[in-house]
Amino acid sequence: MDSSTKLFLSMIVSSIGFAYFVYGKKQQKAVPLLSGIALMAFPYFVKNMLLFSLLAVALMVIPFLIKE
Repeated sequence: MDSSTKLFLSMIVSSIGFAYFVYGKKQQKAVPLLSGIALMAFPYFVKNMLLFSLLAVALMVIPFLIKE
């Protein structure tokens, strides 16, 4: 996959992470807050697209599975 696709997907995942972060901060819930931080940070470190996709989906689903 070329770098422009990775950049675009990273931007989308980071935007979703920012939304989770804002929601977690306003509602004072740790799980969405930490999931949002992880969604914003991990695209900088993961180069493999399969691992990138699996991590993104997992981090987006975690707040729905773990209720506070």
